[in-house]
Amino acid sequence: MTILVCGEALVDLVPVHEGPLLSPKLGGGPFNVAVAIGRLGSPVAYLSRISRDPFGEQILASLRDAGVDTTWVQRGDEPTTLAMTTLADDGSAEYSFYADGTADRLVADPGDLPDEISVLSFGTLSLLYEPGASMYAGLLHRARAAGKLTMLDPNIRPAAIDSTSGDITADGFRDRFRSWLPSIDILKVSEDDSHWLGLGTQGTTVDDWLASGVTAVVMTRGGDGISVFTAPAEASGTGIVTAEEISVPGVAVDVVDTIGAGDTVHGALLSFLQKESIITSNAVKEMSKQDWQEALDFAAKAAAITVSRPGADPPWASEASRD
Repeated sequence: MTILVCGEALVDLVPVHEGPLLSPKLGGGPFNVAVAIGRLGSPVAYLSRISRDPFGEQILASLRDAGVDTTWVQRGDEPTTLAMTTLADDGSAEYSFYADGTADRLVADPGDLPDEISVLSFGTLSLLYEPGASMYAGLLHRARAAGKLTMLDPNIRPAAIDSTSGDITADGFRDRFRSWLPSIDILKVSEDDSHWLGLGTQGTTVDDWLASGVTAVVMTRGGDGISVFTAPAEASGTGIVTAEEISVPGVAVDVVDTIGAGDTVHGALLSFLQKESIITSNAVKEMSKQDWQEALDFAAKAAAITVSRPGADPPWASEASRD
């Protein structure tokens, strides 16, 4: 069974040490997720529209080098999306984007998916920029209705939302996010993203997301580790859900930068679930506390490797032990 990762690939322009130079690094949340899954040895395919420019050729080659099936990749003459990255002293990253008229936002609907595609992953700019955003949303809803496992990371980029030239406002994006919830099995968010989306700041709780149809909410907390919130029980006839929290600590490591850390968590979790044959909503619902602890531990270790080196450089299977 194959995981299909859906969304953009782009080029990050990353500062070189403390100088004025910028180094181009391949990236984009979905691209990083696909590479992580492929490097970890799970069957993965990638759905996007990739430019025919030199950056696009590098993106395609990098996907194939990681073992990613590019059969679902569409090509276009439009340029590759660029992201300007600024690094803080703690290694955290902020972004500005150059995405007008770029290839990935023009992705076309792939049509019906074969049975071999059992899991679909969505995230980041592909959920924001039209017309691709509406296509991906429709694919998300169709996939969940067809019984396929879905995972989504909104990976909020406020600078991108502010620069979409009227495509959508911040409040409009929050409304769009709520419309996805009934079709998401695993929702992955960072603490910062959860607050931006209203969790704990606008009266929204994790219980509300679970009650909307999400099977599990995975929250990354930087160096403090990863938590998952699940709904083990629902009061009959009330629609009230009480979440159960399972957490693992972060892995101590010298942080170079945090680019790709959350994407590595996303990819590592999907790789773990695929290898354990946990590829349906019911299978995720039936995961025990020990199952989740093993999955989160694996994801935390994989992410620690990524942040220990510059750029989004997820580990290979030989580097990421489950022991």
